[in-house]
Parts: sequence; structure tokens; C-alpha cells
Amino acid sequence: MSNRTWFATFATGILLLALLPNVVDGYMLGVMRDALIFGLFAASLDFFWGRTGILCFGHACFFGLGGYVMAIVSMMPDLAQPTLFGLVAAVAASALLAAVIGYFMFFGGVRGSYFTIVTLALAVIAQQVAISWSDVTGGDTGLLGVPPLAFGALDLSGDIASYAAVAVILVACLLGLRLVSVGPWGKVLTAIGDNEMRAAALGYNAAQRLTLTFTLSAAIAGLAGALYVAMAGLVAPDLIGLLLSTEVVVWVAIGGRGTLIGPVVGAVLVQRAQQEISSYNPSLWPLIIGCIFVLIVFLLPDGILSIAQRLRGVLPGRTR
Repeated sequence: MSNRTWFATFATGILLLALLPNVVDGYMLGVMRDALIFGLFAASLDFFWGRTGILCFGHACFFGLGGYVMAIVSMMPDLAQPTLFGLVAAVAASALLAAVIGYFMFFGGVRGSYFTIVTLALAVIAQQVAISWSDVTGGDTGLLGVPPLAFGALDLSGDIASYAAVAVILVACLLGLRLVSVGPWGKVLTAIGDNEMRAAALGYNAAQRLTLTFTLSAAIAGLAGALYVAMAGLVAPDLIGLLLSTEVVVWVAIGGRGTLIGPVVGAVLVQRAQQEISSYNPSLWPLIIGCIFVLIVFLLPDGILSIAQRLRGVLPGRTR
């Protein structure tokens, strides 16, 4: 996607986000707020997967870790700024875990499907730890009573305030990730993804760049997890397990890998569709999402954002 097309789509998205509170009620605004958080989570995976071509199948580990750290820190008694300390600790914990994993795996030469398998196992292990370490994590029940977002006298617990906070964070992260992706760092990552040996021959430390990119991706995932837990008021093992790791891969694939905006759109659409279909028949939803994923892979391998580019190619007066 060209810069012009991306920024046009980005500006359109900002306009829709600004208009949404005027056309929906408080409940629907809360639903869209949570969907945007999952969109931020999907964008964090796309930043790594889309640029390097290496799939992390345990990305929910960082999302869930951010959520648990946010809950534990913000629920500490006599903490002056629980939200601020919770967000910082959540981002730092997810980034630190990714840095350690990335260091041993990338500098150890683990790539491709081997990396995917190891991160898949990481998600399974993380969920078991969350369930077994009940003294800290609350076990199967999780942790309840997480305080809402608030920075001093600024209360962000209301529907409009919390939605606006999430929207601003999402917009800022997308813009930052895009600037990194199209800059020198992103171009080197693309070169590493195409041919790592050639990039190394040109003097680039591929393992170091992959580790740093993986760390940044995990930090944003941890931020998304912390925001979700603060909005929901609870954290549970489902937020750190294999199911959510699988779902975020589907969101990225449906929206369009490598576009950053596409995964956000994919997450929002899938979340809304899941709620609508589940309200009629909860057991039917997994079958439908599976069929949608298969159709997207065969008909739109570049994601739903590629529809606009295809239409541009067939409109009168357009050249292919």
C-alpha cells in the first residue's frame, strides 16, 4: 500500500472514530472501544509479522502478561498513580519478556516455522502458569476489581472518555508504527525478511533488529492488554492463551498483513460479527469464522483492504 493510499485511509478512519460517539449509544461505544483495543493488539502483531515475515503464534502471551501486570500493580494499596504505574509496568514486562525470548531465539538462529512452533508452546505454557499460580493470578477465576483508567484528577472511566483515550492511543501507535515501517528501519526489516543472508552480508545485524522489532511489537501488545483489563475491570487466563493467539492471527490475515490499518479493521469487523452471530447461536460462530477465514485466504489473500486497490484497477479511466 502506497503512502498516499495509507494516509488517506488513515485520515478516513480518524474521521469515522470522531463521528462514532454522535451516532451510537453508550453501550455500543463501549463495545467499539474494546474492539479498537483488540485492533491495537492486531496491529502490534502485524508490525512484526508483516515486516519480517515471521509469524509469532503466541502473541497473546504479551497481551495477557500486560493485562495481569496492570491488574496486579494498579490494585496495590496506597499507590499514588495506579493507572500510570500499571501501564508502564505492563509495557515494560511484555517488552522484557520479548527481549529475552527474542535474544535467545534470534541470536540462536531460530527462524520461520520453528519460531512459530516455539511461540505457540509459549502461549500454552503462559496460560498454564496463569491458571496454576493462583496466589498471584487468581487461577481460573482471574483477578477482579481492577480500577478504571484515571490520571490524577482526570477520570477516564466514562464511556466517551474511555473511548476517546483508546482511540487517541490507537491513532498515535498506528502513526508511529507506520513511520517506522516506511523508514530506514522498516526497509531493512523487509530486506531481512526477503533474504537475511544478503542483508547480513551488507552489514546489517539481522538478529539484533529482529529482537528489537519483536520487543517493540510485544510492548504494544502489552499496552493493549493493560488497556483492555482496565476497561473490563478484570483479567482471566483466556487473555493469555492459545485461543486468543489464534484469533489475532485471523484478524491480521482478514484485514491484510503488512498494512497496519487492515488488522485493526479486521479485528473490529470480526468482533462485531462474533457478537451479532453469537446472540443468535453461540455454537455457530466458530464454524462461520472458519469459513470466512478460508474464503479470505482463497479470494483475498492480501486482506479486505485489497478490495479498494482491485476496484481502482477496474474503474473506467484507470490503467492497470
